[in-house]
Amino acid sequence: MPSGTLEVFLVNAKGLEDQNWLTSMNPYVILTCRTQEKESSVASGEGTNPEWNETFVFTISGDVEEITLRIMDKDTLSSDDFVGEAKIPLREVLREGEVSERAYNVVKDEEYSGEIKLSLTFKSESGSCRGGDEEGYSGRRNKSRNDSRGSDEEEYGGGHRKSRNDSGGSDEEEYGGRRKSRNDSGGSDEEDYGRRRRSSDRRRGSDEDNYGGYRESRDDY
Repeated sequence: MPSGTLEVFLVNAKGLEDQNWLTSMNPYVILTCRTQEKESSVASGEGTNPEWNETFVFTISGDVEEITLRIMDKDTLSSDDFVGEAKIPLREVLREGEVSERAYNVVKDEEYSGEIKLSLTFKSESGSCRGGDEEGYSGRRNKSRNDSRGSDEEEYGGGHRKSRNDSGGSDEEEYGGRRKSRNDSGGSDEEDYGRRRRSSDRRRGSDEDNYGGYRESRDDY
């Protein structure tokens, strides 16, 4: 059951049972919500159709199902007379927050004795607190998530990506070094191969010279 404040706007009553034979009634209303009790002004001389247009405020907490309105006739020389009562259910106003002007039956000795009109407004304290808590939680959650995402993006963008780029650069430099090393090695191989070819050509020249001398020697012979 929600807690908060209940406002009862008492409008008027109609068709009340007349308690006086010679003079008009002086109706007033006693409004009761558990241990809380409020009393309206006296509608002096207004008889069976009194007007009040007054507002009463009650504090609601715990399981409250209804309020009771007892209509009395104010007498000067004797005790006040009981005119009738109406029980007003609160389930609708506690759920909806407001019930517009409506007439409720007035009963006396289990018989219909007119009607009384009023409106109800309920202002929930727990509802406002829950709204504030939800807004605060949403703000903290969104801010926390955004901050976390921002940190991850900064770390990923500034740290991991840079590390990957640096690593890529290192790999390329290292690979370039290996390519350069291979090129240098290739140059060395070609130079070495050229030297071997020159050496071979010299040996072939020497062999041919020797072979030529040998042929000449044979011819002389």
